[in-house]
Amino acid sequence: MTLPSLTPAAGALQASEAPRQPPYTTAAARVFDLSIGEMLWSRRTIFMALIVAGPVALALVLRIVDAAGVVPLRINGVGIGGASVFGMMIWILFLRFIVPVLGVFYGTALVADEVEDKTITYLFTRPIQRGAILLGKYLAYLVCTTFVVLPSVMLVYFLLVPFGEIPVSFGPLLKDLGLLTLGLAVYGAFFALLGALLKRPLLVGLVFAFGWEPVVLVIPGYLKRFTLAYYLQSLVPHAMPSDGVIPLLQVVFRETPSPAASLLWLFVVLIAALFLAARTIERREYVLDQ
Repeated sequence: MTLPSLTPAAGALQASEAPRQPPYTTAAARVFDLSIGEMLWSRRTIFMALIVAGPVALALVLRIVDAAGVVPLRINGVGIGGASVFGMMIWILFLRFIVPVLGVFYGTALVADEVEDKTITYLFTRPIQRGAILLGKYLAYLVCTTFVVLPSVMLVYFLLVPFGEIPVSFGPLLKDLGLLTLGLAVYGAFFALLGALLKRPLLVGLVFAFGWEPVVLVIPGYLKRFTLAYYLQSLVPHAMPSDGVIPLLQVVFRETPSPAASLLWLFVVLIAALFLAARTIERREYVLDQ
């Protein structure tokens, strides 16, 4: 007697047991849950906390000096109010230093750290899309940095701005918070792309943020259009509180695009960088050094 063939049934059983890829958003959410805890308890978070503590300490010193009856800052003999000091700190310390630093150190590490630690192959063996891995880690970076930087900005604001000026300056403060969040998002996406493309992206990122951008911004011509700071700085004058003192930095960076054009190009860079970074890790074969 010939036994019936079990091959079709076995094939169906094997197919049912094969792991199925979850939806793209579900996979990104799982990677986000895994990555957010790792980022919050990493050495980079200690570095980030020290970075954002600097402006808070400076604001505290200025507040103590002001409480002692001494005007902490003057321009041409005219004392600068707390709201204007806060606006310049947003420009100089947060937007031009803290945001690029965090973007470089976190954004380039989203993929590069996995390659350096030789753990990227373990991520790729899981039944999820490679692009979802990058997206989940990027969202974890954005949440982690935002929830550290924005509270620091709030502390600086309440230390510097007098209580009577809060109703007038609170609206611009919300614009500042949105601008810093946008800066973290765009810089993080751009440097995540560098991390996906290059083997040693940190050095290139530092040269771009603190070499290329500061130099070309003060040189007349079109090269400044190939920086992120060129578009971010055009939004700052609309977000900086002012109490009659014209910020000197607005004179230095007077050549700026319109806010609408800046927002358009920043979102183009953000979406394009994330798309290209995800596409790169989907197609690239990562060869780990022994």
